Amino acid sequence: MTDQIKSSLHTLPTEHIYRIFNYLDDFDIFCTMQNVCTRINATLDNYRRYKALTTLQLCNKKMGLQGIEHLSNTLKQNKTVTTLDIGVNQIDDKGAYYIADALGQNQTLNILNLQLNNIGPQGAEYLANSLKQNQTLTRLNLHYNQLGDEGAQHLASALQHNKTLTRLNLIRNEIGEKGAYHLSNALQLNKTLTTFYIAENKIGDLGAQYIAKALQINQTLTILYVAQNQIGDEGAHHFANALQQNRTLTTLSLKANRISSQGACHLANALLENNTLTTLNLKWNEIGDQGASHFANALRQNE
Repeated sequence: MTDQIKSSLHTLPTEHIYRIFNYLDDFDIFCTMQNVCTRINATLDNYRRYKALTTLQLCNKKMGLQGIEHLSNTLKQNKTVTTLDIGVNQIDDKGAYYIADALGQNQTLNILNLQLNNIGPQGAEYLANSLKQNQTLTRLNLHYNQLGDEGAQHLASALQHNKTLTRLNLIRNEIGEKGAYHLSNALQLNKTLTTFYIAENKIGDLGAQYIAKALQINQTLTILYVAQNQIGDEGAHHFANALQQNRTLTTLSLKANRISSQGACHLANALLENNTLTTLNLKWNEIGDQGASHFANALRQNE
């Protein structure tokens, strides 16, 4: 049966093949039709919709490992897709291997969304190794996976080599103070990352100290989200010290932590020295009236 299909495809007029393509969705065109035969590949390369495909939305498609493998093989050859969303697909470490394998060869993808999957430390290592080679990816979203401290360490290693990534999302990945330590070391060396999300983890005050240390050295990061990380007044004090030296950060979110009026006092005093921060989010903390008063006084003096 397969030989008969291939035989008919060899003789079917190109315009008829195009009509078949017109009834297929983006996933079928991009993945299942690729590599059926040499003629289909050549026809695809000239198919208007395929040539114009720059954004591929495959979120929540229940793709499975075989689908991810097909996608990987196509990405290695594709020269049009710049944005790929494969979030909510139950992608595990094996699936991450296939995606990483594609990233090692693909030269056009800029944005990759892998949020709400099941990628653990091993998958993070695969992705990290590919990031050391990849020279086109600028945004990577790993929100709500299972990277842990070990996975964070692998990605930190990649950040020390990668020269293109500008935005990294590691929200809700079970990252603790050890992971924060490795990420801090990477941020002290990295010169391209401008936006970093590490909210909804558990880095605590010690992890906050590590990240704050990076802010004293890093000169490219402009947006940092460390919301909901079990950070108290001690951690706030470390960030305050960093803000007195940092001259590039414009947005800092410490939302939903454990900062009281004491931590608010430290941060307010830092604003007297800092003239670059434009947004400081302390929503859902415990700064109270006294903490608010500290900020009111600081803002009167801050230009």
